[in-house]
Amino acid sequence: MTKARAALITTGLASLILAIAASQSQATTKTIKVGTAPGGAIPGKRLARLTPEKGHQLAAFSEGCFWGTEKMFRQVPGVTATAVGFMGGLLPFPTYEQAHTTGHAETVLVEFDPKRVTYKDLLGKFWTLRHPAEPSEADKHHPFRSAIWTFDNEELTIASQSLQAQRAKEHAPLVTKVQPAQPFYLAEAYHQQYSERTGTDACPIP
Repeated sequence: MTKARAALITTGLASLILAIAASQSQATTKTIKVGTAPGGAIPGKRLARLTPEKGHQLAAFSEGCFWGTEKMFRQVPGVTATAVGFMGGLLPFPTYEQAHTTGHAETVLVEFDPKRVTYKDLLGKFWTLRHPAEPSEADKHHPFRSAIWTFDNEELTIASQSLQAQRAKEHAPLVTKVQPAQPFYLAEAYHQQYSERTGTDACPIP
């Protein structure tokens, strides 16, 4: 075998190996799915017992209908799991109908990997979802009110600073509330990942 032919074969094998590796990498990327149990959330489990995967964090946002809000957060790289439910009301483990009459806000619970997406980045996404003209945001008991629920002092500080910055940007007294997270209650199964399961844009963010 000539040196030229040997070199050609070696080059061809190297190219084939690289192509296979690239294909496997793309396949792995495509199969990564966003989970459905942030913090290990399961029916009947209270907020105090929610525990994210090692190295992950939790965040919670209320912004109108939770179907559309959840869909948007599930598309953010670095978000590892989401679920929809209720927070901020008086009745434990409410049904969807009960939640709307007991002070709860429709809420999306998010688990994320801070090495891939920061909490500040998630807040930035939240502000793009907001509809500043939505009157229900000003009602502190409305199920579609706007709120950022924080899980520790660091999130509280970052979210408060983000709210002030957004107010300055919009030149408006935003009614979004930043407050410590309260017990989170999962909504019924048919609400979970609704847009993803049905392929519809139900309750889109305006």
